[in-house]
Amino acid sequence: MIRNVLSIAGSDPSGGAGIQADLKAFSARGVYGMAALTALTAQNTQGVSGVHPVPPHFVADQINAIFADVRVDAVKIGMIANAAIATAVADILARHRDVPVVLDPVMIAKGGAALLTADAVDVLTTRLLPLATVITPNLPEAAALLHDVEAKSREDMARQALALAALGPSAVLVKGGHLEGDESPDVLASGDHVTWFEAERLPTKNTHGTGCTLSSAIAAEIAKGLSLPEAVAVGKAYLAAAVAAAGQLSVGSGHGPVQHFHALWPNRQGAEK
Repeated sequence: MIRNVLSIAGSDPSGGAGIQADLKAFSARGVYGMAALTALTAQNTQGVSGVHPVPPHFVADQINAIFADVRVDAVKIGMIANAAIATAVADILARHRDVPVVLDPVMIAKGGAALLTADAVDVLTTRLLPLATVITPNLPEAAALLHDVEAKSREDMARQALALAALGPSAVLVKGGHLEGDESPDVLASGDHVTWFEAERLPTKNTHGTGCTLSSAIAAEIAKGLSLPEAVAVGKAYLAAAVAAAGQLSVGSGHGPVQHFHALWPNRQGAEK
């Protein structure tokens, strides 16, 4: 059976992040992707120049329409924009507690633009975190959620992951892509236990949408029946390969997107040689 996964997130017209990245990752991982839009953005590989939130009642209408008709095997939440949208999403998902939820707390764009209002952080923390099977913050997001300084070491990462787990989600994956050094480790905390996932840092600026892609891949693998640690391992390996193959693409002049379909599309340059 092909599994169905719903993304609740914002749109990226350049195709590298947001709903567009989620749907690409879902397809690449072999699940059927659906999307409820929370916001339209004006952005490209160089940054975000505008955000237009969808009215909260219409966000709710989109999600309710899916649940009324389609079996939903997992939900991925990305950009929720403001407190009213966060509340609307939480109200609906509280009625579907049997569906796994992967929450990527999208707060700041790669170029520095704020993608979540300050009042929405409180709603996200109090209403959405307790509904999540796993949350996937990067280091700045983990620090913001905890009102703490950004982690500078593995010890800091583990401490913050455990602190976030105490706020209610079943598990927390803190991503170490912002750490300095040659490694890019992630740490998964559940209860008082932590598990590390290792990877080498890849020398590329084409990392637009990495957080969206990883959380979507994890949601896809959970929907397919993998345990959370297995889903994280598969998702991280998929993302690493997508980043490594990003040079196959020629999209924009800033932070380019990853190559979601690295395993499905031939390397045209290689084929021509």
